Amino acid sequence: MDSLVTTHWLADRLGRADLVVLDATYVAVQPDPPRDEAVEYAAGHIPGARFLDLRALSGQGRTSLPSEAAFSARLGELGMSSADRIVLYDGSPHRTSARAWWLFRLFAPDQPVAILDGGLDKWRRDGMPLDDHVPAVEPAKFVSDPDLSAVRTMAMVQANLTIGTEQLVDARSPARFAGSEPDPRGLPSGHIPGSVNLPYGRFFAEDGSWRSRGELAQLFADAGIDLDRPVVATCGSGITAAVPAFALHLLGRDPALYDGSWTEWAADPHTPKVTA
Repeated sequence: MDSLVTTHWLADRLGRADLVVLDATYVAVQPDPPRDEAVEYAAGHIPGARFLDLRALSGQGRTSLPSEAAFSARLGELGMSSADRIVLYDGSPHRTSARAWWLFRLFAPDQPVAILDGGLDKWRRDGMPLDDHVPAVEPAKFVSDPDLSAVRTMAMVQANLTIGTEQLVDARSPARFAGSEPDPRGLPSGHIPGSVNLPYGRFFAEDGSWRSRGELAQLFADAGIDLDRPVVATCGSGITAAVPAFALHLLGRDPALYDGSWTEWAADPHTPKVTA
């Protein structure tokens, strides 16, 4: 199974015993009125899909990573096993199926996991069916096998300011990166020294599907990123940073991610911050 699958590929395989579809919708920055991802899922989802509840798997402290126990418990509640092939999709402006992919990479690195290209919006546009039936599942014991070597901490990022081994890609908007727009969490504005801005929305075509691998490589090249050197993705809280991380994965690279991201960095009065 490829890491990126089409709506037609998935439609042809719905109902297979070894294939689990997970709704990974998570609206990280809520609009007014707010969206309820669980209610939206119940109202209409890809037939047979289960609701991952990525909101519950996002921590509220210095890092948005869940604990290994929380990740395993949730997948167990969904009746999943390490033998399942998983397809992730979302209907979020923040493209959160990439974040779900990142969690699987950390906590179940050997699990076959793919993202549905274009997500729920493209599924609808392609005339594929939706269902409001929540499938009954039998809880199971899911055993994770975490490998957190791709997670970067603030101390690691600080050390890299001196040695410069890893390139830092910030997936936030240009205005937030430059500090010309107030931080939504009330934190100081700006970016980590030495980081380059590559907003997560640029990785997608107008129809919401991922850009071709050639286009993705060009995006990084235009931003001055050398794909032969290590890359660390960052953003506001570690959610949309998973978009450039997945893009790097599609290009055959092995990305890292600073999960605390700007929320942690900006909250520390001693970290250097750049505006411009």
